[in-house]
Amino acid sequence: QVQLVESGGGLVQPGGSLRLSCAASGRISSINTMGWYRQAPGKAREFVARISRTGDITNYASSVKGRFTISRDNAKNTLYLQMNSLKPEDTAVYYCNAVTFVVVEDYWGQGTQVTVSS
Repeated sequence: QVQLVESGGGLVQPGGSLRLSCAASGRISSINTMGWYRQAPGKAREFVARISRTGDITNYASSVKGRFTISRDNAKNTLYLQMNSLKPEDTAVYYCNAVTFVVVEDYWGQGTQVTVSS
């Protein structure tokens, strides 16, 4: 089992920045890729960004590319999402995701609310 706990959400004005964190625990050694997803009210959960096990490969949704940066610190078992130039349409609950290898399983955090509003 893998447990994921997000933090760092909050209220920010348009154009502002936030950094989300996701602390992983449990079977850390089984974690392969990690990522961030978000879900706005009344909408389906959508992909935001993904990072490989070693951190050398990243992928972003077109809507956040150039504004968001995903990173991970494997020594601290923590995933990050630096969000800059935030827009009202970035408002959503942001979820951390981890995919394990050998036995492929998906794990999710409980989510952290990000609200972009003046």
